[in-house]
Amino acid sequence: MTTIAVREAWIGRWTGPTRFTLRGGRIGSDAPERPADPATDLPLDGTLFPGFRDAHVHLNLVDARALFAGGLDEVHDLGARLDAAAGWRRGDPPPGLPRIRFAGQFLTAPGGYPSDRAWAAAGSVREVTGPDDADAAVTEQVCVGADFIKVTVNSAAGPVFDDDTLAAVVAAAHRLSRSVVAHAEGDGQAARAVAAGVDVLAHTPWTERLGDDLIRAAAASMRWISTLAIHDGADRLCAVDNLRRFHAAGGRVRYGTDLGNGDLPLGVNAAEIAGLFDAGLTRAEVLAALIDGDAAARFAAGPRRICWVPGVPPPDDRDFATWLTGSRVATGTDLEEAQ
Repeated sequence: MTTIAVREAWIGRWTGPTRFTLRGGRIGSDAPERPADPATDLPLDGTLFPGFRDAHVHLNLVDARALFAGGLDEVHDLGARLDAAAGWRRGDPPPGLPRIRFAGQFLTAPGGYPSDRAWAAAGSVREVTGPDDADAAVTEQVCVGADFIKVTVNSAAGPVFDDDTLAAVVAAAHRLSRSVVAHAEGDGQAARAVAAGVDVLAHTPWTERLGDDLIRAAAASMRWISTLAIHDGADRLCAVDNLRRFHAAGGRVRYGTDLGNGDLPLGVNAAEIAGLFDAGLTRAEVLAALIDGDAAARFAAGPRRICWVPGVPPPDDRDFATWLTGSRVATGTDLEEAQ
């Protein structure tokens, strides 16, 4: 057994100087309270975290290896061709690549968003003709291994599902134990997503200020992916206001950037984290949004990969957001070989 000594770690709380064990390529925290031993421990001058995740990326528009190099252990692709998605490896990813979970194709109304967008790769959009087509559309995604289902209801860009078709797609996904992620844009579309039982919004709503009753209903039934940094001006102010009230009502937030949409950093994004602080999240809540699952449980399970950031967290939140962009992914084997 090898041990590493770090200056700080996050296991759902800050630990201070901590020792982690390395056994068979797995990283454990079964000795977090024991002081470091310079004679036997491998020193790592930084802070350890469970792996960071971006819950909204488009891998047809951005290189997955660049995202891994930018400190992301896991990414969620929200719209791709089925042949591309089918090639993404399950389980432990190969070296240099993040773990990939995916939705498969965009499910949309005939002629709906993003079928007319140049950035949408050929074959990445599946038009659903009505309620009777919902089961087939969802099953096609699940058969290639989709982890969740992506729907678009963007009335600002074209036709959208009628209520019956949207409800049928959600019901079909839930029958197959898949959650539904919706791109909801345009007046009333977030409300329709809530009413239909959608589980996750792919973006914090930014085209309208949601009423407090709708915010409370959304907080009770769904999660929101942040994607604040793709906006500026009035759109950003609207999104931050909606997210602040969603969070205050008990809604759970996932960090996500819509990577591939414009000139965004290929990795952890300081502007996105700063937006979460603007929306009232604490540091612990920001880290929960970045980390998939309970941090203590992740370490107790012995992950094969972690994220680490050189140095220790700075006191100012804006500096903290920038500091997190130094994240790098390391495997237990990497750390053992560094001894």
